[in-house]
Amino acid sequence: MKKEQIKDNELEQERILDEEQPREAAAPAEDKQEAEAEAEEQTPEEHIAELEKRVAELEDKNLRMMAEFDNYRRRTNKEKLDLMATAGERIFTEMLPLVDDFERAVAAMDKTDDIEAVREGIRLIQQKFIGFLDKQNVHAIETDGVDFNTDEHEAVTTFAAGEEQRGKVIDCTQRGYKLGDKVIRFAKVVVGE
Repeated sequence: MKKEQIKDNELEQERILDEEQPREAAAPAEDKQEAEAEAEEQTPEEHIAELEKRVAELEDKNLRMMAEFDNYRRRTNKEKLDLMATAGERIFTEMLPLVDDFERAVAAMDKTDDIEAVREGIRLIQQKFIGFLDKQNVHAIETDGVDFNTDEHEAVTTFAAGEEQRGKVIDCTQRGYKLGDKVIRFAKVVVGE
């Protein structure tokens, strides 16, 4: 009875080991025959000891792989957190010259009586800021005479504008913007009815 249990345990352990092992290229027939001959020469106790050693090796290998994966996961999570923390840094660094331009414009408004020069300065800053937005792939949503589109526009109100203007954007009260293809702010518009 005890020998049958030992034999069943051996078969079960071999089956488990076979399932856990990665499939390798088939060994040549000679190596297989040598391994079978060696297994037949071993006593059941030696065979059990060998299998226990193999199980211990596999458990150690598994533990090391789990630790390596855990380290990888921690490292990538840390990198993601660092990236999120500093992602805006580049954008804000590129915005600083615009802030400098606004500060110079405000200082110039206090010192000059030439309102046309101040207007021109503000227009230049606006163009520079729009260029900055374009560089960041942020673009204004088109509203001039286009059909009302709920994916890009938010209707603030409707206006009776005649049959030819029905369903079209009549006026834009606040510009909308897209970052790439994603709407980051809907355009607030007046729609003709």
